[in-house]
Amino acid sequence: MAAHIGIIGAGQVGAAAAYLLSATSGIGDIVLVDLDEARAAGEAADIGHAAAFGSAARVHQGDYADLAGAQVVVITAGASLKPGQTRLELLGQNIRIVGHIIEEVLKVAPEAILLFATNPVDVMPAIAVRHFGMAPGRAIGTGCALDSIRFRDRLARHLEVAPSSVHASVLGEHGDSEVLHWSSAQIGGLPIVDFAAQIGRPIDAAMKAQIAEDVRTAAYRIKEGKGVSNFGIGGCIARLVRALALAENSVFSVSTYMPELLGVAETCISLPHVLGRAGASKPLLPPLDNVETEALKNSAEVLAGTIKAGMKALKA
Repeated sequence: MAAHIGIIGAGQVGAAAAYLLSATSGIGDIVLVDLDEARAAGEAADIGHAAAFGSAARVHQGDYADLAGAQVVVITAGASLKPGQTRLELLGQNIRIVGHIIEEVLKVAPEAILLFATNPVDVMPAIAVRHFGMAPGRAIGTGCALDSIRFRDRLARHLEVAPSSVHASVLGEHGDSEVLHWSSAQIGGLPIVDFAAQIGRPIDAAMKAQIAEDVRTAAYRIKEGKGVSNFGIGGCIARLVRALALAENSVFSVSTYMPELLGVAETCISLPHVLGRAGASKPLLPPLDNVETEALKNSAEVLAGTIKAGMKALKA
């Protein structure tokens, strides 16, 4: 049976995700929900026309009632990141918006997996678990899935290989405290630094710092140039929805709520998870060197503090 997917927020991110999902085999129905019904209807019609060139999923505008039976509901609604603004600074604007959305979705689709793309994206799954009682594996933030692809792409360009040959992840916050997991990065079974040295394109400390800066600031630079970052996160959403709705059991670095990690209570950061029909598995903690361990603990602490602030804002 083809998957039924809901997307709440028909802005540029939601529309990009819907467009890519419309051409995904196994996706049968996509409903766009937005306060601006005319915008949602327009996007649905335009995407539907594009989808009709290939294997056409049904794309339509709807309301919360149309989410009944959805396997996955994607939440993209909320204020967007402005130049110079951090993702965590969006908390006050977006926490109430997303809280209302979660409440409405659970009324009509209590069994749906919620996939959050609204920033600060690592806070929203924790709110869903702690305030609304969702199971941790059914409230998932896109987290560092996109950062991990940016990391692989940046390494691939330096090393002149296909990104699909690079195995590397970003952990922690989807934001300024994220942790590039250098100690496990590999190509062809070789540690990334060894591979780089053997092909004559070494990765020294300066290059590592430059790559980390490029990955960490990618969204800021994109938004400075075009005003919005939508295709990268749209592609990320579509890929994660496919893994969830089509029961792939694929592994991605996404964020889920964790009662404790590295001595930090009640946090929500990205670690590897297996994604399938039941949602996300328990988080998997990979081997870390001492520097990465401290950096990941710091990232967990940053998010724990922000989650506390978000809970207060939601209850105020």
